[in-house]
Amino acid sequence: MDITWYGLSCFRIREGGITIVCDPFDKKIAGLTLPRLKADIVTISHNRPGHNCAEAVSGDPKIINGPGEYEVKNVAITGLTTYHKAEGKELPERNVAYFFDFDGFTVGHLGDLGQIPQQRQVEDLGEIDVLLVPVSGRNTLDAARITEVISLLEPKIVVPMHYRHRGLAGELAESLESVDKFLKELGISEPITETILKLTKSGLPEETQVILLEPSTS
Repeated sequence: MDITWYGLSCFRIREGGITIVCDPFDKKIAGLTLPRLKADIVTISHNRPGHNCAEAVSGDPKIINGPGEYEVKNVAITGLTTYHKAEGKELPERNVAYFFDFDGFTVGHLGDLGQIPQQRQVEDLGEIDVLLVPVSGRNTLDAARITEVISLLEPKIVVPMHYRHRGLAGELAESLESVDKFLKELGISEPITETILKLTKSGLPEETQVILLEPSTS
């Protein structure tokens, strides 16, 4: 399996000849330009321009933008209804967390998770190998509470996303913090950094490991 991060919450996951793109963004919002991506499946966690630009992905992909259970090209996909952080009396916006099961090799993408999932929501997911986790933002859990989610799901690999990084621009960049607060919460001073995350099921660590990905332009 290989996982590439394009910034914000957008990832490409490739395994067994299948390509999934999660949360493609609009350049006008993010200030970043997505390379030409081709996929079999595109998932949308919530309907905002930083996350829902499915038209940026070619290949006539199957677009999944809601909760439920799906099977596409032998990949079992579970979309869990979660929500953004509640602000005042406003009803929080729905967010869908997706879990992709590639024949026992499972990756989760939490979108803009703003509330800790209930135990009953996650108990049927089984073992989670890789978890793509938002670590800052007005609508997401803060660093301390997102670590509770990590403890709940117990993934082997955690990849932070949705934080301020090079290339992001405008109001969106200003609304995000750096990844440092999250790393400090976990007591990590020298994180592992990769350009592309290449994994095998047999090569996963026994205990949870945090890996930072550099945003790719290709």
